This record gives sequence, structure tokens and C-alpha cells, in this order.
Amino acid sequence: MRSVFSKLIVEAAQADPKVLLLTGDHGYALFDEYRKLLSDQFINAGIAEQNMVGVAAGLAKAGFKPIVYGLSAFVPVRVLEQIKMDICYEKLPVVFIGDGAGVVYSSLGSSHQSTEDIAVLRPIPNIQILSPCDAHEMEYTMTHALHFKAPVYLRMGKSDVGDVHSQPLSRPIGDLIPVKSGNNKKIAFLATGSMVKTAITLAETLGDYCVWSVPSIKPINESQVVTIAQSASDIVTLEEHTMTGGLGSLIAEIVSQTACARVIRLGVRDCFSEKCGSYNYLIKEHGLDAATLTQKL
Repeated sequence: MRSVFSKLIVEAAQADPKVLLLTGDHGYALFDEYRKLLSDQFINAGIAEQNMVGVAAGLAKAGFKPIVYGLSAFVPVRVLEQIKMDICYEKLPVVFIGDGAGVVYSSLGSSHQSTEDIAVLRPIPNIQILSPCDAHEMEYTMTHALHFKAPVYLRMGKSDVGDVHSQPLSRPIGDLIPVKSGNNKKIAFLATGSMVKTAITLAETLGDYCVWSVPSIKPINESQVVTIAQSASDIVTLEEHTMTGGLGSLIAEIVSQTACARVIRLGVRDCFSEKCGSYNYLIKEHGLDAATLTQKL
């Protein structure tokens, strides 16, 4: 997934000299090819993320197309005010990349983990929020983001859990994407990012249920959500993100207005990580592994 991201930004910058990549002193290996080929379109803003967003705003006003990269604990969390006022209030076409979303920076502790990035951005007007689950969804969401029509935040989990889709995607942004069909309509699984793979495992373990991937949190096809809710008794949402304000909250808000299905939200509880360890360890600590989630259902 990260290699696709790197390839796409190189291609975008080669095609358009106004595309600029800004980083807060992160991602060097990821940007080796970019810096080698396009050094004049690369800016290391240093460990000064708030200033970096202000610089990106100025560049966008001057007609450039900035891509702002950082760890998701810093972009968007540390720079929330600057995203709100410098970018979204002005409706500037800046693309934000939050790498290492969720708990994948497990050994670095809560300061580098980000389980609230969707929640803090959702209420801010004008920004789009994208959350790809694999390389195909990365290409699909990045292709949309690189049109530079609006502020966009793309949430990228550093842990690559493998492909979900078998071919490139072509559909309007905001659509939910079916990834597993099922004859049993009692439960519909809706998942985003790294948890799509887990949702497929749960759907196969518990019964022949349908699974939908949600690569776009904002915008989202509300009528499609309602249609799914009207044909299922329960909707189960899964996300490597706090259950407050994320995908589960969004689906519950939509369903509560127009449908009668129950929404069961599965995600990170209202707590910080208690210990450091591997990514798989943190997933288990937060109860997001398939075995624990199966017991909850």
C-alpha cells in the first residue's frame, strides 16, 4: 500500500511541477525516489508541523498543489487548528497524508499512536476523509485526492495486511464497496482500513454474511448505507480507531434517522494503550483481533 502511495505521488509530481511534497522530517525511505527525481518539489519543513500547514496554505494560495505528509498522531492531531482555519476555512486544495494511523506505531507508545484522527476531523467543514484498506483502495483514493479540488485527509495504516480487492476500483468516491457477498442477510459488516480483512474473517466464521469496505468516511453515500440497513437486522462496524466519532458513530447517525437496524460498533475503547509491544500485541490489547471480536458477537 505504501509503495503504491509513493509511486502515485512521484507520477503526479512528474506530470505537474506545481505538485509539491512537504514533510515534517518524516518518511525518508518512503520518499527516496521522489527526492532523487524531484528534489525541487520536495520541502522538509522540519519538526514544525503547525508551521508546515501554514506554508502549505500559502503555497496553495499561490497556485501550487501541496501534499502534506506526517505521522497521523501529528497530521492531523497536532495541527488541527491550522487545518481548520488555514486550509478548510479557505477551502484550499491541500492533501494531508496521515501515516501510521491506529496503533501500528505500537512500540512508540500513545504519543505516536492515533486512534482519534477521524473523530477530530469529521466535524470540520469542507474536508474529505479517506481510509483505504489495501493497495487498490490506495490507488483509488489517492487518484481522487490528487485532483486537488478540496482539502483531503488520507489515513494510511503503516501495517500492510494484504490485498482485499483483486482488481483496480472505479466508482464514485463515497460509495461503500462490497468485498464479500453472503446469503445470510441478518448481519452486514461495514469496515474501514486495516479492519476490512478482519471483517471478512468474522463474516466467514460466524456465517455467510456480507462485508462492505468503506474507503471514504467523508463523503459517504448515505442512501447506500440506508439500503444496507434496511435489508439487515444488525450492522457491525469495525475500525482501528476509537468507537467515538469514527466510522461506527457515522453509520449510527445515518441509520438512526431513516432505518431500524441495530448498529454494533467495534473499535478501540475509550482508553490509551496500557503497554508497548508489537502491532499484533496492541491489536489484542484493544480487543481488535478476530478471536476476541468473535466472542463479542
